[in-house]
Amino acid sequence: MALISLGLEGTAHSFGAGIVTSNGEVLSNVWDMLLPKEGGIHPREASQHHAELGPDIISRAFDEAGISPNEIDIVAFSRGPGLGPCLRVTATMARAISLALKVPLVGVNHCVAHVEIGCFESGFDDPVTVYVSGGNTQIIAFAGGRFRTFGETLDIAIGNMLDTFGRIVGMRFPAGPIVERQAKEGSKYYPLPYSVKGMDLSYSGMLTAAKKLYDDGVPLEDICFSVQETAFGMLGEIAERAIAHTKKRELLLTGGVARNNRLTEILEGVAARHGAQFHRVSPPLAGDQGAMIAWTGLLQHQAGDHLEVSESYVLPKWRTDAQDIIWRS
Repeated sequence: MALISLGLEGTAHSFGAGIVTSNGEVLSNVWDMLLPKEGGIHPREASQHHAELGPDIISRAFDEAGISPNEIDIVAFSRGPGLGPCLRVTATMARAISLALKVPLVGVNHCVAHVEIGCFESGFDDPVTVYVSGGNTQIIAFAGGRFRTFGETLDIAIGNMLDTFGRIVGMRFPAGPIVERQAKEGSKYYPLPYSVKGMDLSYSGMLTAAKKLYDDGVPLEDICFSVQETAFGMLGEIAERAIAHTKKRELLLTGGVARNNRLTEILEGVAARHGAQFHRVSPPLAGDQGAMIAWTGLLQHQAGDHLEVSESYVLPKWRTDAQDIIWRS
């Protein structure tokens, strides 16, 4: 009989509840994202958003799945990394449900969940993963019992960089999709800092240079075109090195920025050059949502990885490569 998992995601601006079975069925995946009127995400405001909307989102997830709470077998929650106030609100809800229903509690690494939901959807067994989002930019591959970080940003994540640039030029949040639309109208490339340092990269210099172009009156569509070509080219370079080094034959693109078509084109080229399969996570599973937490929670549960409520403290700085992945051999 299939197990049923409820997953709660609440690491940053989004709160989501997803219900997934061990047979690989996504029964529901309901979420809501805080959209600030100005500026970026404030942790306190985001946690209030989760506290106020969370119970209704969970209820809607059960309604959409067509099951009652008594039918779930485990509760999984995003334990980290993320914003402390948001993680604590989400963990509190997960603990309450676990205690009320007397079902096991599983703490899930948010970054690992992005990888596992990509493998779930693609059928990949052992990919090199390009994980790109508002708070994370990493090249990941499984080795020695953990998801190892082969390269990552040294300062700000690519999603954060795009959102910050968008805020500078008056775009609404999230700015990534608007930058992409503007870039399609651009045609002239303006050189920007291409900061690849070994297998790591840096985006802060590019952000400063892009702001200067805007202040100098360069057309916005050309700046967006230049930002995308430079930023994504850097990602393509380190992804290609990781594929060449690991000799893996699968390349996975996941995370919120995975929705970008230009980044997808670049990574498709990387995969083709190395005879690797390529998969981009579909938009409903690309951003922060509960289904990825529910699915990864199931994998952990089946491997015997559970938490006592008394030990279910959150881990705001929990790295991708700091967890033993006991469900993979």
